[in-house]
Amino acid sequence: MSGTLRAGRRYPAPVPDHHAAAWYPTPELLTDSNVGRFMTAHGCTDFEALRQRSIDEPEWFWNAFIEFVGLPFTTPYTAVVDESRGIEWATWFTDGRLNVAAVCVDRWADDPTRRDVPAILWEGEDGEPRSVTYAELRVMTDAIAGGLAARGVGEGDAVGVFLPMLPETVATVMAVAKLGAIFLPIFSGYGAEAVAVRLEQGDATALVTADGTTRRGKVIPMKETADAAVAMVPSVQTVVVVARLGGDVAMTAGRDLTLAECCALAPTRRYDTPPFDAEHPLFVAYTSGTTGKPKGVVHVHGGFVVKIAAEVGLQADCRSFATGGDRDDVLFWLTDLGWIMGPWQIFGTLAMGATMFCYDGAPDYPGPDRLWSMVERHRITILGVSPTLIRALMAKGDDPVRAHDLSSLRVLGSTGEPWNEGPWWWYFNEVGGGRCPVINVSGGTEVGCFLAPHVVEPIAPCSLGGPALGCAVDVVDDDCQPVRGVVGELVCRKPWPAMTRGMWKEPERYLETYWSRWPGVWWHGDWASIDADGQWFLHGRSDDTIKLAGKRLGPAEVETALVEHPDVVEAAAIGIPDELKGETLACFVVLAPGTHETDALRADLRERVGDALGKSFLPSAVWFTSALPKTRSNKIMRRTIRAVTLGQDPGDVSGLEDTAALDAIGEAR
Repeated sequence: MSGTLRAGRRYPAPVPDHHAAAWYPTPELLTDSNVGRFMTAHGCTDFEALRQRSIDEPEWFWNAFIEFVGLPFTTPYTAVVDESRGIEWATWFTDGRLNVAAVCVDRWADDPTRRDVPAILWEGEDGEPRSVTYAELRVMTDAIAGGLAARGVGEGDAVGVFLPMLPETVATVMAVAKLGAIFLPIFSGYGAEAVAVRLEQGDATALVTADGTTRRGKVIPMKETADAAVAMVPSVQTVVVVARLGGDVAMTAGRDLTLAECCALAPTRRYDTPPFDAEHPLFVAYTSGTTGKPKGVVHVHGGFVVKIAAEVGLQADCRSFATGGDRDDVLFWLTDLGWIMGPWQIFGTLAMGATMFCYDGAPDYPGPDRLWSMVERHRITILGVSPTLIRALMAKGDDPVRAHDLSSLRVLGSTGEPWNEGPWWWYFNEVGGGRCPVINVSGGTEVGCFLAPHVVEPIAPCSLGGPALGCAVDVVDDDCQPVRGVVGELVCRKPWPAMTRGMWKEPERYLETYWSRWPGVWWHGDWASIDADGQWFLHGRSDDTIKLAGKRLGPAEVETALVEHPDVVEAAAIGIPDELKGETLACFVVLAPGTHETDALRADLRERVGDALGKSFLPSAVWFTSALPKTRSNKIMRRTIRAVTLGQDPGDVSGLEDTAALDAIGEAR
């Protein structure tokens, strides 16, 4: 295929003009869904008209949403948004005061009709289930808040949260919010150095961790890792240990407390929740990369909870009787607190008054049906996963899915990587029975969600629908001019409530990273396209771009061609330096079980890429590997693959699910 020239830059080939919808909303969804009820309340009969109005009139939309779900501000705001310091430093809900712990926990615990509703359903890898009501969550939250306060943690202090997904994890982040302190979410699989870097950069004074957890039946000694990390960070004076496994761990006198000991320090059973300014910091999420130190992304009480509640409520259609819905949904996003989807699930689900399910363990352990068995067992209604995970589970066959009753599901979610059609259809048909919309969302740690389909609009395979409500996103060329029908850069032209308030103590880095390419326009770093029907699609990170003889290629297009081969489970495409062409295309593929590595298969895969993208995009190499390096959130780390291939320093690999995958890449060549 030939490329299309735009502003001196060669983009990939034009996207197809038409993507037929695979799913259409039912009459019930048009009236009973949250977004359907919102439209009715505001006299909207056309969703696209609502989407456009939310973009054109963001102050109207965000105020209307807050009123629609009754998000409580202790002190009302006097203005929705203030851009007096420029779009880069926009603030929201001027003069308003609230506390996300009151929004998400206290108001439901204090409501006699809601206090006994499960806030959290949980299961561990060993099968142990737990249920925590809103009333019980408040008791736990208040006790942790009181105990941390007794240890000197207060407003503005930072608390590291190095925990797997547990009910105590939810209570801890809510307790920190109650205090007006700032929580630092840390991936539960990090090593000591990665934990220490985040504690040090966040100026943490306390850390909450677990004695350990399990992954595929193997004990992960989290307290041991925490001790090694804290030894490098003298500012941490308190370590609280949750008894996840119940084993004996080393405790440092004067510094370490069990969770029970911490809670026993609370002077009273109830901890009254003080309100804070809407712009008061809530948490700092550190993103990792292959080079440079992690970026500390700052989120605040008001903007984050309002935007995330809108995403969970209007995009995922998470309903509860508490916020005017006709059911109490159970939402499960397979995530870790260290991925933005962890806070997303916690704050969004609980702000809507629904039930969140969380799991501590591997989704295919001890068998390939583990995820589906949990959906059946806990009657999960909204399920969110990554496309990469679906590709891996799809390789296990249909039987593990069909062995379980998944009739409780009504909405499927996804994020993390671009889809290709084969796995998307499998998710839609085998998991959702062809009756559940796939709400494929895209955004980031820094922004919340930018793109999403909604349950009241037709959805095409792999599509992201369109702009999230209230987000003025666009696809542009190198001159920041809108482009349609070709791949361009994803940008946002107006502020939105969940935009990061900068990088922790690095304002210039924030401006350089997101605002320097085009003044007054947020540059997101994703490749996207909009087809003739207005459907939006992602094509991968623009910094993963492969440059072949002047032509730019997104890895997702190559990987899509490869994984559509019946013998390929996963694939990763990278560019490697070439004196003549600048770069050549190299591919790593994981084969289906029982498939043999042959030169004929390698040649077939090369030809498949050439047939799909054009002969000028033929891979120079196709290597077979047993695994691809991925994060706990199932994102393929392509830049790490490239570094290992070239014999370079892979950079920060602390977020890897399994570092043995790096060895597999090295051995594949």
